[in-house]
Amino acid sequence: MQTILGANGVIGRELARRLPSYTDRIRLVSRAPKPVNPTDECWAADLLDAQATADAVAGSTIAYLLVGLPYRADIWRAQWPRIMRHAIDACTRHGTALVFFDNVYAYGQVDGLMTEHTPYNPCSRKGEVRAEVATMLMDEVRRGNLRGMIVRSADFYGPGAESSLTHATVTARLQAGKTPQWIGNPRAAHSFTFTADAGVSLARLGNMPEAYGQVWHALTSQEAMTGEQFVRIASELSGRRYAMQVAPRWMLRLMGLFSPLHQENLEMLYQFEQDYRFDSSKITSALGTRATPYRQGIGESLMLKTALHP
Repeated sequence: MQTILGANGVIGRELARRLPSYTDRIRLVSRAPKPVNPTDECWAADLLDAQATADAVAGSTIAYLLVGLPYRADIWRAQWPRIMRHAIDACTRHGTALVFFDNVYAYGQVDGLMTEHTPYNPCSRKGEVRAEVATMLMDEVRRGNLRGMIVRSADFYGPGAESSLTHATVTARLQAGKTPQWIGNPRAAHSFTFTADAGVSLARLGNMPEAYGQVWHALTSQEAMTGEQFVRIASELSGRRYAMQVAPRWMLRLMGLFSPLHQENLEMLYQFEQDYRFDSSKITSALGTRATPYRQGIGESLMLKTALHP
């Protein structure tokens, strides 16, 4: 049995599609889970409840923690440590390995490449929470109490990734015939992880015994990419003339006065004002697999099948 805790998101669905290569027993856990494969077992549970989490993990060889909480620092502070503690305790109790899908917020502002050895130096409230829960997990691993690993991704994009920045600012706007938008510095380097590559990374690493006890970066294209280049490729594949609107920081601050979501995004704006380079050479070497090229991934995000073979 392999169990996905927080299975309804786009990464959970991508992972579920790939797990049948390793097992015919897949359990999807969330408040209202929906099957991805015909034989999936759907298990409704609240992961803020310790016993419900333990029951959901029971009988599992591997559990993948992919929970997505509302994008609010106060909710993250209140709920993430509880969810991680419950997942660790459940996996320890049942002898289950734990794979945690994480982001790069704990690194904070990084000058140069982000690697698996980049120290935690969060510069946001959300980053502080992610550093805390990642440390909680790896401390248990180092003590020998748990088989676990962390798999991190850059900002992700891909079909169905409706919570991603690129969907809201580029993909959805092009599909609606509107001009794409960007925030921060559109000429700053910025890596993006394709959702299908995140699913592949989780499935393969989770089923690779020697991968445990480590931090991994998910497969991510190492091509040079900026916001401007991302929009240019998307516009070209959509048959649209290139144009882009860039929101300055003062405008985002003004919008934050009226929109809680914009207020939450402000503390993460540093990721788009400077270079954001995510290195995944470790997993590329270990798996012998390369990430999806940006042109192909952007085409699939736009649902343009012809873009796969330009």
